[in-house]
Amino acid sequence: MPGKNLSREEAQQRAAILSVDTYRVHLDVTSAVDPSAATFRSTSTIAFRCSEPGAASFADLLAPAVRAVTLNGTALDPSEVFDGTRVRLEGLAAENLLVVEADCAYSRTGEGLHRFVDPVDGETYLYTHYEPADARRVFANFEQPDLKAPFTFTVTAPAAWDVYANAVHTEVTEEGAARTWRFAPTQPISTYLTAVVAGPYHVERAHYSRESKDGSTLEIPLAATCRKSLAKYFDADEIFTVTKQGLDFFHTEFDYPYPFGKYDQCFVPEYNIGAMENPGCVTFREEFVFRSKVTEAAYEGRANVILHEMAHMWFGDLVTMKWWDDLWLKESFADFMGSYGLIGAGTKYTAAWITFANRRKAWAYRQDQFPTTHPITADIRDLEDAKLNFDGITYAKGASVLKQLVAYVGAEAFFEGARQYFKRHAFGNTVLDDLLVALEETSGRDLRSWAAAWLQTSGVNVLTPQLTVDAEGRITELAVLQDGEPARPHRIAVGLYERDTDGALVRTERVELDVTGARTVVDGLVGKPRPALVLLNDDDLTYCKVRFDDRSLATLREGLGEIDQPLSRALAWSAVWNLTRDGLMPARDYLDLVDRFAGTESDIGVLQSLHQQSRTALDLYAAPEHRGEGERLLAACALRELRAAEPGSDHQLAWARFLALTADGTEHLQLVEGLLAGSARIDGLTVDQELRWSLWLALASAGRATAEELNGELELDNTASGRQHLTHCLAALPTPGAKATAWAAVVDSDELPNALVEAQIAGFAQAGQRELTAGYAAPYFEVIEEIWAQRSIEIAMRIVSGFFPHYQTDEATLAATDAWLAGHPEAAPALRRLVLECRDDLARALRAQAADRG
Repeated sequence: MPGKNLSREEAQQRAAILSVDTYRVHLDVTSAVDPSAATFRSTSTIAFRCSEPGAASFADLLAPAVRAVTLNGTALDPSEVFDGTRVRLEGLAAENLLVVEADCAYSRTGEGLHRFVDPVDGETYLYTHYEPADARRVFANFEQPDLKAPFTFTVTAPAAWDVYANAVHTEVTEEGAARTWRFAPTQPISTYLTAVVAGPYHVERAHYSRESKDGSTLEIPLAATCRKSLAKYFDADEIFTVTKQGLDFFHTEFDYPYPFGKYDQCFVPEYNIGAMENPGCVTFREEFVFRSKVTEAAYEGRANVILHEMAHMWFGDLVTMKWWDDLWLKESFADFMGSYGLIGAGTKYTAAWITFANRRKAWAYRQDQFPTTHPITADIRDLEDAKLNFDGITYAKGASVLKQLVAYVGAEAFFEGARQYFKRHAFGNTVLDDLLVALEETSGRDLRSWAAAWLQTSGVNVLTPQLTVDAEGRITELAVLQDGEPARPHRIAVGLYERDTDGALVRTERVELDVTGARTVVDGLVGKPRPALVLLNDDDLTYCKVRFDDRSLATLREGLGEIDQPLSRALAWSAVWNLTRDGLMPARDYLDLVDRFAGTESDIGVLQSLHQQSRTALDLYAAPEHRGEGERLLAACALRELRAAEPGSDHQLAWARFLALTADGTEHLQLVEGLLAGSARIDGLTVDQELRWSLWLALASAGRATAEELNGELELDNTASGRQHLTHCLAALPTPGAKATAWAAVVDSDELPNALVEAQIAGFAQAGQRELTAGYAAPYFEVIEEIWAQRSIEIAMRIVSGFFPHYQTDEATLAATDAWLAGHPEAAPALRRLVLECRDDLARALRAQAADRG
């Protein structure tokens, strides 16, 4: 639709003449409980000023119908001023009042106002999600982050419901079968940060108090909500514990009181992302309400997200980027603070930096090697660009660079700079230079060259040790070689490891230094015995890929699992995974390392990463002639380690899930069937509902489950999660009919909610079913441009990325992708970016297979 994809230039032009004083938004969602009702009533009243009286501008709105538009008391004809995406405003006065009454659509895609009906009890739930620009699906506004204003919400909802918004409610009035909730004005915030959550949510409450420096007491009411049918699983006490620890930590470090009054955390269904930092009303995906046993890594992950969103209250909500090219000013900081805060706040999750090094940075390394990679401060031309830049660069690479910055300037200078930044720009909008000024003042360092190297360029450097030794085996020189452009300044630690009397690889020397240029000599190691292992970037201070000298690589092949420090071991695992992805280590060698050493891995998060990565290595990087051997190796490893794991432990559960991912032979599948039927038993392993669905998926993919049996499992778990699992399993059945049904459900229809679209795609794309899905490669390239034009961007992204023929790893698929790219130069840039990234994954897989074949 014209004007839907707001450009940066349009936003700049609008911000140059407009400033917003207030929004008053009234939503009537009483129709939500009627399944046939597609819309709700929205009335938006905007008071704003124009610095050029007589000028024209526009408001944003995505709505099926507009009932009335009034500008400064004059009624405008909606058919003339509303084109489906924008409300045209002409002849503006110095001070203006715009009222737009619209019928806005309930969403099933997680964008705008999402409506969900719980299959357990038939209750209806609503919540909003807007980032980067979907508030316009709910009320008319100026949809750009630098036009901040206070918002006053009024919501009319069914009488049995509760309603939550950014501010506290000031009044609730009964009106027959409905209640109207009136909320206090917010602080000035951006449109994408506003929120409404409505429905019969279960709620738990707590309270946080803190004495301020001036002797006053800061009081913050806390709430945590979930659907009623999940209440029995809701561990709100644990959530509140992490919340209070985080509030203590951030108040101490940021020295700026939490500015948004209350702190609600709402766990909502069919959420597209992990969580969203709406001030005073944070929303989370309800998968964080664990209805079955999960590992400690899952709890750590949830705690990390809680602190990530809390950091946004300052980095993003209090101070917001002016436009989306400085998205990193909030996301990189929040991603860094999630891990930093888990340690600094004294939570029980002490492995945060191990998880960061092994999992988050893997995301960054992958994203940063695409041809579409971009600097952390990106060139965001429009909203479609912005949507795609919520990626591994903006989050994980940015966080890695901030970790490097803290090492570079020191923690105290870093946080003092943040404190000055908050006080100077509170409730305003900023760009990169605003932050650099504050950090330069507190650190005394010139950060312009650092920013140019780290924030304004793309790509990942590779660091490799170069050793020379004398005839007696002593080091005469150790240098660090840096590849990749540009050569950046890196603060790193170099660790030397040798075996102790028990055979463990222990660190015997550690040297910290600045690496600059193509070659940097490490001082202080001359005369030391040549070690068994040289580990660059020990302690994970910088963002880089590391390589090994020949002896160190041989040591890892012999005993990677024997490195005694968990973080150092995680870095070694990360390094050999990068070698595998880069085609420098055959996939079968990586699988051999997993087979021999994953069973001794103590960190559960690292272990679960190894499970995922080994599956990727087998499915994409192993040469076809080696896949059968690799499948047998991983399945045997999973069964062996499952039987050896401590009964009832997290490791046992992780290996049970891995068995479900790898089971291929009769022995393994019969065990899976026995675990489901109760005829087989592993001491200490509880086969709860989530594990049951994992086991059913294994059987479905192998053709050892019928649709009738799978539907029978739904009778035991007729919940939203159960329906998603069933959809996944049915689409995974190895039959032409199952694939055709899944394809048609997603491509030929726009009826499925976002969660079921995801489940259909996941079931359709099974690595072991390449022959069944090969025929969909050509139709894929025929439909994606139409899909992009017709679907919401969230759903279109899932379809374009999910249905790409990833497992057709052959030259013909690569050629077909290149032909589409060559034949569609005018396709939407965001669509081309997704296809280019899929193409790069495919080309990488072919290179890795060639290395595995050699």
